[in-house]
Amino acid sequence: MTLATQIAADLLDIKAVYLKPEEPFTWASGIKSPIYTDNRITLSYPETRTLIEDGFVATIKKKFPEVEVIAGTATAGIPHGAIIADKMNLPFSYIRSKPKDHGAGNQIEGRVIKGQKMVIIEDLISTGGSVLEAVAAAKAAGVEVLGVVAIFTYELPKAKANFEEAGVELQTLSNYTELIKVAKVQGYIDANGLTLLKKFKENQDTWQD
Repeated sequence: MTLATQIAADLLDIKAVYLKPEEPFTWASGIKSPIYTDNRITLSYPETRTLIEDGFVATIKKKFPEVEVIAGTATAGIPHGAIIADKMNLPFSYIRSKPKDHGAGNQIEGRVIKGQKMVIIEDLISTGGSVLEAVAAAKAAGVEVLGVVAIFTYELPKAKANFEEAGVELQTLSNYTELIKVAKVQGYIDANGLTLLKKFKENQDTWQD
């Protein structure tokens, strides 16, 4: 079993992912979706957490071997990033969605040095907007962002376009395609549900038509 398959199976098993193609969720963006994901739940399950953190470390060593600092996005990327930095014996920082409105007004917490090579950790990629804002903040601080690594991606076309436009490499441990495949095999959805889930990936506006 591949890492992507095992993580997808774990996310379903621990109910970090809910699939309701016939009764869609509404995301904060207003998108009607047949899937809802809360990867923070993975932190409560040591076996799944270890699988994910070891996957992160292996991916970073393979894809970004020159990394010098790990950063997590606030808030979901912070615990994973801290664990990864510890495992790799690297400095850790985290990036707020916007600068603090008090104190020193920091957006990046922790010490980063101009020219440092950074990998940014995120838990979930939908459109990629929030993590790309973190990338922009890191670059503004003079950091060289090697790439973003996330647990899971919905594989939305908008996310692909956003990362390409920003010139940022994205690596994920698992993905929507793998998850719905596992969900069908393990009986979480029927054939009609699978069809709806595939249609959602193709077009988030017309998948219910």
